[in-house]
Amino acid sequence: MKLVNFASLDPQIVASGRAGLSGATNQDRELWAALQQNWDAVATEAGDAYAELALSHGVQADNELLKDEGMEIEEGKTRTAIVQVRVNQARFRKAVLASYNATCCISGLKHERLVIASHIVPWSKDTKNRLNPQNGLCLSALHDRAYDHGLITVMPDYTVRVSARLKASPIDTFLQSSLIDRDSKRIHLPERFLPDPTFLASHARQFGFIS
Repeated sequence: MKLVNFASLDPQIVASGRAGLSGATNQDRELWAALQQNWDAVATEAGDAYAELALSHGVQADNELLKDEGMEIEEGKTRTAIVQVRVNQARFRKAVLASYNATCCISGLKHERLVIASHIVPWSKDTKNRLNPQNGLCLSALHDRAYDHGLITVMPDYTVRVSARLKASPIDTFLQSSLIDRDSKRIHLPERFLPDPTFLASHARQFGFIS
């Protein structure tokens, strides 16, 4: 019931004709507002609270933070190195893949091991929306790569655009069917967490699809 109270605050749910429950409290509204302003902070706090609750019940929560990593050097030896990792990246992936039913929104490929939760605005450029599933697209490995390099984009109206330089490259049957033929086609929309048009416009603007 608490989750359905939160549903009453979600504009995507309200726009679909559903209303949720009417019992949302002021505290619920404050939490929802905080989530919209800084997904990373709220999601991290929630993850820490979950881990603490799990431990209090004798359950080991998933450890998503790698403390060190073995690195191969000459003669097959290893050494311990401190590395930077994307804490809570797994939560972002789970949310995005669940929203899209593990289906690439451009190609329709459906296989959890062959799709990626791709950031629209890169991880390094928006510290408040790294974990925001509205800053994510579910893409196949191929389409994720093309998206990262600006060979394709998704416009704020949820249609795909293919770059002129990709269209001008030597064409083969696979390239034509997998990427170029998707130009102007609408993506498969997720069940939850529609991609934020502001984020989509930022990517399209970065690679010259819009001014």
